[in-house]
Amino acid sequence: MLELLDISFAFAKAETLKNISLKLEQGTHAAVIGESGCGKSTLLDVIYGLLQSQKGSVKWEDEELLGADHHLVPGHPMMKYVPQEFDLMPFTTVFENVGEHLSIQIDDRTKRIEELLDVVDMSDFKERKVKTLSGGQKQRVAIAKALAQEPKLLLLDEPFSHIDNFRKNALRRRLFDYLTKNNISCLVATHDRDDVLSFCHNTIIMRKGEIVDYRATNKVYSKPKSLYTASLFDEVNDIPKEWLGKEHDLILYPHQLERATSGFDVEVKQSFYQGKDFLILGLKDGKEVFFKSNKAVEVGTTVTLNLVS
Repeated sequence: MLELLDISFAFAKAETLKNISLKLEQGTHAAVIGESGCGKSTLLDVIYGLLQSQKGSVKWEDEELLGADHHLVPGHPMMKYVPQEFDLMPFTTVFENVGEHLSIQIDDRTKRIEELLDVVDMSDFKERKVKTLSGGQKQRVAIAKALAQEPKLLLLDEPFSHIDNFRKNALRRRLFDYLTKNNISCLVATHDRDDVLSFCHNTIIMRKGEIVDYRATNKVYSKPKSLYTASLFDEVNDIPKEWLGKEHDLILYPHQLERATSGFDVEVKQSFYQGKDFLILGLKDGKEVFFKSNKAVEVGTTVTLNLVS
């Protein structure tokens, strides 16, 4: 189990992490999401020992990890980290990179490397020199290399940012299935809601160096505590309580509003094609309102909206 107790960190005089505390149970997958500069990558760097916190402690299985000021080589044997800068050997093959730290004495060494290359869909490239690979291919090799030593905790920083969209979903499924089967915990810093919703048990929301929410992913998404949290997943509406006769203002995603015979009126300003439907932008009293429609709506049309029944 990973545990952070009251962690604070500052670059120069700018505090980047403020009193961060959290627990990650073994086998749990958690996402860290938030706006750029909120401290996601810094948090992973402190956990792994690349940066030394000024306050608080990082514990792994009740053992305190002393951090960068106490170790020339960062990290813990049971942790592996895949940062946005890949630690690969450019002039050796994909196969050699993944097996870099695996002893040649291991009986199933070749089988293990090939299994991991299959997880990241790089089996066909095992004899290619890393320097000849694309950014996305290097990213997949870096993930396989991190898994080679059977860590108990995997730290990922924007792990699919360089990978083609058509490969992402299959790679996510393979990777998180492998982590689940091998009881490997994962902490992933990401901007991508698709990394979060289907694959992470819990979600940590960060803002300005602080954790502002940490709950089960479905609860963070379905019952956001703020507009900021909801906006990390989708367009979001702040609906005044008076518009629908409610006791409090509502935070709603576009799919939670539909055309109705009663409710509140908006004037349509734009329609955005999204494949299976359209995202419609309307205005009421100068406030933007987003809703979904199965077809485009003519600009200038007045539409009545209410909660999806």
